[in-house]
Amino acid sequence: MTTHEALYEQWITRLWAGEPVAAELVTDDFVGHWPDREVHGPAELQAIIDQTHAMLSDLTFEIEVGPLIDGDLVAGRWVGSGTSEQGPARFTGNDILRVVDGRFAEYWTGTSTG
Repeated sequence: MTTHEALYEQWITRLWAGEPVAAELVTDDFVGHWPDREVHGPAELQAIIDQTHAMLSDLTFEIEVGPLIDGDLVAGRWVGSGTSEQGPARFTGNDILRVVDGRFAEYWTGTSTG
């Protein structure tokens, strides 16, 4: 497993699983690009993840495709599931991340429910 692959594995299985490890995995000047907002730095990223976990119980993520590596870019597709107030929820997403010095510096995501 390459360093980039291992980093993406931690991104999904630790960070998005709810562990408070954003500062270990992203740079201090990290920028995350969501369709409706930008997130800056590890603290803001961790806050977004914590909000997601507050909305959904039993939240899990599984890598479906990848990660695919091209230079300093890492891409992957994942499936998330959990339980909301309305019942079971399932959603998918595609990630593109840029690596700088062994940590993620930039992130683009697209997520859809269903």
